[in-house]
Amino acid sequence: DLAQPPGSVAKTITALYALERLGIGHRFATRLLATGPVVGGQIAGDLVLVGSGDPTLSTDGLGDMAAALARAGVRGVRGRYLVYAGALPQIAQIDPGQPDHVGYNPAISGLNLNFNRVNFVWQRSAKGYDVSMDARAERFVPQVHMARIKVVNRDLPTYTYAARAQGDDWTVASGALGKGGSRWLPVRHPEIYGAEVFQTLAAAQGITLPDAQIVRALPTGTVLVEHRSDDLAVVLRDMLKFSTNMTAEVLGLTASGAVSLAASARQMSDWAAARYGLQARLVDHSGLGSGSRISAADMVKALLAARRGVLPGILREVGMRDAKGQVIKGHPVKVRAKTGTLNFVSALAGYVLPPSGRDLVFAV
Repeated sequence: DLAQPPGSVAKTITALYALERLGIGHRFATRLLATGPVVGGQIAGDLVLVGSGDPTLSTDGLGDMAAALARAGVRGVRGRYLVYAGALPQIAQIDPGQPDHVGYNPAISGLNLNFNRVNFVWQRSAKGYDVSMDARAERFVPQVHMARIKVVNRDLPTYTYAARAQGDDWTVASGALGKGGSRWLPVRHPEIYGAEVFQTLAAAQGITLPDAQIVRALPTGTVLVEHRSDDLAVVLRDMLKFSTNMTAEVLGLTASGAVSLAASARQMSDWAAARYGLQARLVDHSGLGSGSRISAADMVKALLAARRGVLPGILREVGMRDAKGQVIKGHPVKVRAKTGTLNFVSALAGYVLPPSGRDLVFAV
């Protein structure tokens, strides 16, 4: 009954919250609006990139949107290129207590891209290091300029970060790089990131756009292109499998409609108290913050109440293991569960599904 930090096991509560508030068929939509007609290949008005907070939007998705815009006959815009990211509050990072450079602690906004991470690539050269930033996906690898990095001759700290009005500035210690490699760094200005990447992808389709302007009010216009995410069941399954913090936070914020992450977490905690009788105190939706508390008994209470719903089927299957920790292939007992790990925290909760008899619920 002792309340403990749940780590990413908190994502099971977020999943239940999102399912009830948004519905299993919920999809996020990213749109391109025109505030005027298309005349001779030019939009006689503004082009607006409108985010809904889609946590799964990738560079490939934006590339498909650029191609669809070209198929619609657009080659440019007489007005402005606008970006609206006001569907969700702007949050610089999930947990301010985390190191600056960790990709699992990105910003959140109404326009998210590649889990709000940028790919840093380095290669040793005769003059030091060649470095670049890109927004790579499976089919498109556009270069990124709003995030910049400089190699500095030092040992520690490995990374430093500084925000600027239109992007992110990083330094990295030369002693940490070796011959070459890459890693994902968090993006702190996701709406600027997404705007630049789309501008680059549009140019590859022969569409010329001016530099983007971020707007706080959503303009009215005609939808030219719409990109939709998978439905909520698929988004949740991937979130629980890969434990993506950004997805959890976006789903919680979308479900609550709150203006801050702290307020959203309080609303979800209040919902869990009313819905399941829990005494949990959650500070976010992903479990990244060490201030969250829930007891194993309360976690079992929630999972037991949800056992006949969607949740057991979207949790990751965890294989039964032998005394040496090896997975026992073909074992008749199935375990579907969510892990949670923080410094000095190790948690696990889920369902034990035997071939016959009663299913079991557990939390450790």
